[in-house]
Amino acid sequence: MRVVIFSGTTEGRQLSAQTAAMGAQTVVCVATEYGKTMQQQIPGTRTLSGRMDAEQMAEVLQTADLCIDATHPYAKEASRNIRAAAQAAKVPCRRLLRRESELPPDCLLAEDAADAARLLQSTEGNILLTTGAKELAAFAAVERQRLYPRVLPMQESLAACEAMEIPRGHVIAMQGPFSCELNTALLRQFSIRWLVTKDGGAAGGFAEKAEAARKTGAGLVVIRRPPEEGEPYETILELCKEMMGCR
Repeated sequence: MRVVIFSGTTEGRQLSAQTAAMGAQTVVCVATEYGKTMQQQIPGTRTLSGRMDAEQMAEVLQTADLCIDATHPYAKEASRNIRAAAQAAKVPCRRLLRRESELPPDCLLAEDAADAARLLQSTEGNILLTTGAKELAAFAAVERQRLYPRVLPMQESLAACEAMEIPRGHVIAMQGPFSCELNTALLRQFSIRWLVTKDGGAAGGFAEKAEAARKTGAGLVVIRRPPEEGEPYETILELCKEMMGCR
């Protein structure tokens, strides 16, 4: 059995470890060098890195028995391309859903990063952005001195901060996962009044961020997840076991 997993998430890495252990030929596609570094720690898998369009994805899916979309819940374009590629390659495709978090009742909800920026323009105080370097441009209308982006320690992320003219002392380049204690320390260290996050679920450390905001009295701005359909990790793992005859 040959399974192709479009990943870059904790669940994708966990699933690839399981399918490789079952004896499946496991190919994992990730978009970034960071994703490649993390995935290559999983033995028995082959990693392809770099952003692909639907046509390139379809080429990878040739001869595959199963395609699994385990990309981030907010990677809408990637998921669209994966579905189109699987259809073109005539390969069954399953979407792995990350469980949503229980949102605090007093949090502010935004439709996207641009909407979050509009909400924050009428507020005061420092802002911790935990939405990733790709979303930085959406906050261009917010005063730079208020912004404290937490990004991956990669050249691409630092370049995005420089392009936005974020003060260098405001850039927090760190690799997660982050505990509640570390989040709380950062909020206090930089006198953060607002924390902006996506609902990354348990794997994305959402609960730890929400609790840190509660402890420090910071306002929490949550970017809503885009609606999607799919199946939980356990269901897709069972499907892989059935296809491998491991039950």
